[in-house]
Amino acid sequence: MYTHILLPTDGTPSSKDAIQKCMRFAKSLGAKVTGLHVVPQYHMYSYQPEMLDDTSEKFTKECQAQAERYLTDVELEAKEMRVDCDILILTNDHPYEAIIHAAENRHCDLIAMASHGRKGIKALLLSSETQKVLAHSKIPVLVYR
Repeated sequence: MYTHILLPTDGTPSSKDAIQKCMRFAKSLGAKVTGLHVVPQYHMYSYQPEMLDDTSEKFTKECQAQAERYLTDVELEAKEMRVDCDILILTNDHPYEAIIHAAENRHCDLIAMASHGRKGIKALLLSSETQKVLAHSKIPVLVYR
């Protein structure tokens, strides 16, 4: 069925729940999992150019550390479930684009991700990354609620 699952995570409780569910699913299939976290690009404007270097470096370090914390959850769950797993950190201001490109570039045949379950007007106003992935991906998407 599926042999390689891309598992994006944003560190939220629903994302952590999706990690557990996805690892159980991957184990049942004998599939490999690639954990992904997308960090935003650095954008800053200043009238003092020397400020930009220091701020950019700090921003990059903090984003990297945060991504590693989130992806540790993926690695630990994979280890516990004995699922073959690797991790990936990408930089993009549009996470859904990075998710789709990563799935294509890594030859994943399924994207599994969490939905935050917003309803009503919030769902309309807050266009989630999950909705964007669903709308634009040519690869099947499994959504955990």
